[in-house]
Amino acid sequence: MSILFNDVFLRACRKEAVPFTPVWFMRQAGRYQSEYRAIREHYSFFEISHHPDVCAKVTRLPVEKLGVDAAILFADIMTPLKARGLKVEIVEGVGPVFSHPIRTGADFSHWKPLESASDVPYVLETIQLLHQQLNVPLIGFAGAPFTLASYLIEGGPSKNYHRTKGFMYAHPEDWAALMEDLAEMTLNYLHAQIRCGAQAVQVFDSWVGALSAEDYHRYLAPTMQRIFSELKKTHAVSLYFAAGAGHLLPEWNQLPVDVLSFDWRTSFADLERLGIEKAVQGNLDPSLLLAPLPLLKERAKRLLEERNGRPGYIFNLGHGIFPEVSEDKLLALTQFVHEYSRRLRSDQ
Repeated sequence: MSILFNDVFLRACRKEAVPFTPVWFMRQAGRYQSEYRAIREHYSFFEISHHPDVCAKVTRLPVEKLGVDAAILFADIMTPLKARGLKVEIVEGVGPVFSHPIRTGADFSHWKPLESASDVPYVLETIQLLHQQLNVPLIGFAGAPFTLASYLIEGGPSKNYHRTKGFMYAHPEDWAALMEDLAEMTLNYLHAQIRCGAQAVQVFDSWVGALSAEDYHRYLAPTMQRIFSELKKTHAVSLYFAAGAGHLLPEWNQLPVDVLSFDWRTSFADLERLGIEKAVQGNLDPSLLLAPLPLLKERAKRLLEERNGRPGYIFNLGHGIFPEVSEDKLLALTQFVHEYSRRLRSDQ
């Protein structure tokens, strides 16, 4: 690994002093990049992850083109489920679709456990390659049990998660068994990524905002407590992501996780009011990436000034980059955050 390793992201995750605010973006590798679109002409989404040299290139592209302070492994939260033999397809414009949704505990009682070394060797080889190639930290990741369960029970994306929550309410024992299964898989997968060189791991719980705080506490908090407690024993920093879940921040604040995500619906003032003391990442509205550059910079400037150089902040989006975004605008935003946050610190 390069002796010029940029560890600002890791230091911010640990709430240590940093010379500038680190930046990375959700979905920073993807269809807005011409190089990525060219690769997709030859490989399907899942096929990319099966070719470590190609997957490593896709993962590196945002670091090389944008100058972001962390790379995130290019993969999908469905990768370990698919490796366990579940039939899931990524349908363009829709998302993950399962042909046999869960309806009872019998539907998942026969699943084989994930053995990361033999089931996803291509993922681990990619991480080993990136550990040698990158001069910034690599974020590994996995889907959180609730979000994975929502796809498994709904059969695909949902707007209301009625089936998922109905299963949770009506079959609490089966729900607990499903959470245990998915937690075990998540830990196996993330531990393997850490052993191969991931310096940070993010747990994506994209749709958990559909739960009330009461239901999160009752049906999910024990599972997340277990996952983050086990990750705490490793050398990697841990991050937790969801969108539209500001009401769950007090629950998350009780978890042994290093970094919490918050989106544009939640402000720094809200974080203070709620007593959130962990490091945080967020919370720019991705739609602002379509705004004129002066407005985009003004909103970024406001975020940096509200944080006012206090440790434990990673600049990010409240959700992911979408295909219509200009790479030039992302580059300009990254440079602005770096430069303006340096200036704020030098003025203090």
